[in-house]
Amino acid sequence: MKKHKLYITGLLLTALVGGSCTKLDEHVYDKVDAAGFLTRRDDVIRDFLRPFEHGYWSIQGNDVYAAGENASDEIGTYNRQGDWQDGGYYQRMHYHTWNINDGFTSGAWKNFYQGIVLATNSLQDMEAISDPAKLSVTPEELADFKSELRTLRAWFYLRAFDFYRNIEIVTDVKSSTQGNPQSTPQETFAYIEKELTESIPDLPTRDQLGANGIGRWTKAGAAALLARLYLNAKVYTGTEKFTECEAVCRDIITGKYGSYQLDTRWDAPFDYTNKTVNSETIYGFPGTLARTHWQYDGGMFWWSITYDAPLYLGFSDWGGANPRFALQPGRDVDSVEYNFQLGKPFVKFQRYPDDLRLKKYKNLGNSTREGMFLYGYLPFTRVVDGKTVQDTVRGNKGPYPLFIRDQVGQFLGAKPGTKIADKESNMNHADHNSGVFLVKYPIYPTPDPNRITSAYAEIRLTEIYYTLAECLYRKGDKAGAAQLLNQVRKRNYPEGSPSLYKADGSQLTDQEMLDEWGREFLGENRRRTDLIRWGVFSTGTWWDKQPDADNHTEIFPIGRDILNINPQLKQNPGY
Repeated sequence: MKKHKLYITGLLLTALVGGSCTKLDEHVYDKVDAAGFLTRRDDVIRDFLRPFEHGYWSIQGNDVYAAGENASDEIGTYNRQGDWQDGGYYQRMHYHTWNINDGFTSGAWKNFYQGIVLATNSLQDMEAISDPAKLSVTPEELADFKSELRTLRAWFYLRAFDFYRNIEIVTDVKSSTQGNPQSTPQETFAYIEKELTESIPDLPTRDQLGANGIGRWTKAGAAALLARLYLNAKVYTGTEKFTECEAVCRDIITGKYGSYQLDTRWDAPFDYTNKTVNSETIYGFPGTLARTHWQYDGGMFWWSITYDAPLYLGFSDWGGANPRFALQPGRDVDSVEYNFQLGKPFVKFQRYPDDLRLKKYKNLGNSTREGMFLYGYLPFTRVVDGKTVQDTVRGNKGPYPLFIRDQVGQFLGAKPGTKIADKESNMNHADHNSGVFLVKYPIYPTPDPNRITSAYAEIRLTEIYYTLAECLYRKGDKAGAAQLLNQVRKRNYPEGSPSLYKADGSQLTDQEMLDEWGREFLGENRRRTDLIRWGVFSTGTWWDKQPDADNHTEIFPIGRDILNINPQLKQNPGY
């Protein structure tokens, strides 16, 4: 049998029994005939929920997070004296020189399409239920389940669309035995738009779901995905949809799709309380201490701190960390700010020096913290021979204490402020002092009961405010854009701060809008998309990164493994 005839079946089997999401309760079935195993309400619920766990894992699995962030101007994975050299894998992400053999090019496709297949399989099971009452399911619940699965699938499709652009649409995994050719971007855009608009009427609101709303797709969640689609429509299809985007955002903000309000603390969207009905989280994946908390995994934020940082944090559940991700530097080894406009994320925060987020991250007790970054010395206490002694976080390349800085180079044991002779600063010349670390989701100390329990906030109300602000800015309404941005930004500064934008929006420029997107959503894996939309991803200059030869790098190549499975697929241009 030809390989392409095994494509859908192979994806389905991989999704059902070979996926990376292992913290599950449900049974694995070797047949996907709904009539054979949907015999009671619990079966329906489990079938409905199965794709969601994969969805949570897919935000960081198979280097999806690494590829998106490292290709941008904000985060890097440096060769730290041999650590994270990895055959130049992360350097290629940074320089935009990836190739079809790099693992993430196939891995991301698998992430998205396993989710698409799982959601489609469950959706087809729901569609096959002719008498829901026999399963103790109401017609309204069944309509909701179908719409949530369509929305979840649209979320996977939108991510694949953004990543690869030329993708295939799969809507049947029960009877189809072969893959499909790719749809045009216009066809894919229309398909995602239709799936979302048709799903919204039967979706619940968060108000209806109440405390159980986290992790469920609602009317506002689907509408927010529409806003993402419309905001990037010019990139995706060549046709602007800012007017449509503005309308959807206004509907979300004014409560057409449910009641939401902005959090009043800068850290609240990422704190353990972000799963409650009072949070600004529109769609999130719930996190728990004992079960799933994927954003705290090594594919994401756990490896966004340095080796012994858990000692500074007082977190002993997992042992040591590993500095995989750090901010790109804003200053050279002599502490002189670079003159390019892009990148320099920590410097962009320092432009507004009273920003509360700029404080060094510190756990304050009782499930509270201050600050969002790790930098400088990281002191802690340890017990030696029954006595408490002071110590400081070190790395694995020498006995010296680390002084973490907004620079990349080989500082080794040099004291802060000391000029070093080695002026080299690039992806292959870093040490463990190099690069400020981001701690966006709190890591409370052991045994705090709320440590690593925050939900992953995939969609926040803040995104809708910023999206609407961009729509207004693009049509010349700077005052309206500033007013929207300030409604969020005021929580980042002390009351009466001079850092808020002027009422007329005169400070807003293309660069400032892009900088503000970067500050608010740092580390949330949307920076690459924002750079592309503002036209600087392939043309811009940032630390150790010159403009690309052309714009083919704005979409990733389809990995060799994927092309070998389905010969109907054509490689993306330029690869």
